[in-house]
Amino acid sequence: MNNIPRIAIVDPNTLAVLGLTNLLESVMPMLQIDSFGSFAELQANHPEQYFHYFVDVRVVLNNMSFFQQMRHKTIVLSSSAADDMAALSSFHTICTNLPPKLLLRSLLMLEQHAHANGRNLPPVQSADTNSVTPLSTREIEVLSLIVKGYINKEIADKLHLSLPTIITHRKNLMAKLDIHSVSALTIYAVMHGYVGVNEI
Repeated sequence: MNNIPRIAIVDPNTLAVLGLTNLLESVMPMLQIDSFGSFAELQANHPEQYFHYFVDVRVVLNNMSFFQQMRHKTIVLSSSAADDMAALSSFHTICTNLPPKLLLRSLLMLEQHAHANGRNLPPVQSADTNSVTPLSTREIEVLSLIVKGYINKEIADKLHLSLPTIITHRKNLMAKLDIHSVSALTIYAVMHGYVGVNEI
């Protein structure tokens, strides 16, 4: 259990912490995520053990000396693209005040580019050694088009299939994956290489 990478979220907004925790667990399920309402709480819990800190912009600005030393580990959570950008120019920043799809895209881009689809994260023992996809070629085509934003009718037209056939493929792939939202399908498709993050 000690080799599981740990992530710290430092944000006084409990609702924001819960939402981000849920997204991070979806994007990088191999991580253990701890949350703290203040910088003092983080400091009291061995901050050196964390692989990354996702930190509210005000917490970073009020504790700049610590986070400047840890800037390679720090992702600043900003509610606006303009939040003191001069002071934060050396940090990775994620704007949290985005529509859900764009926020998800930002997290997936961070995982893909900063961590090369998890390859730059510390190695962890995977419980799933059988990573063969349960999806058919047609289901993968339908999945790719769903996460790119196409509706059922457009998918049917693109693949030259009937609308009921597309609906059946969609139900089958969701049942096989036990996934019931487009956001979760998007994460699955990107993490398994069926679509690139720039396509969503």
